[in-house]
Amino acid sequence: MAGAPLSGPAPGRVTSMRPCALAVLAFTMGLGVADAEPRPEVAEATVTVMRQLEAFRRDDFDAAYELASATIKEIFDRPTFETMVRRGYPEIARSVSAVVIEGDVGPDDHVYLRITIHGANGRSVDAIYDLVREGSQWRINGVVARPTTGTV
Repeated sequence: MAGAPLSGPAPGRVTSMRPCALAVLAFTMGLGVADAEPRPEVAEATVTVMRQLEAFRRDDFDAAYELASATIKEIFDRPTFETMVRRGYPEIARSVSAVVIEGDVGPDDHVYLRITIHGANGRSVDAIYDLVREGSQWRINGVVARPTTGTV
């Protein structure tokens, strides 16, 4: 993922309610540079990430796993995926809110999203998501998260 560009800030709050998330996403994507048309790939990929965060909030790791890429599924079976997320990404496993900071399509045609995620544990992470198109769907191909300086 190194070297993948991220440009055009798209600040906004996305909550766990899907209709609200889609409305906020549409508004958020419109806040970019005045001349720039938002890339539909970024909007579509963002919906995938928000669907996975919603699944984690419901403890529906089956649904969350379905949104992972084939590469991730080759590395982790379903139970191992759940353990990895719960232990390695507690803020993502149990988020209370997520803010899309920016997103772009890389030269490899992957979508890269930077999202600040606030966890139920009171901590926040900045997460870079890598999404790949599989057929007609965007799937999560990886995430790198680092703690933010603030807390909820």
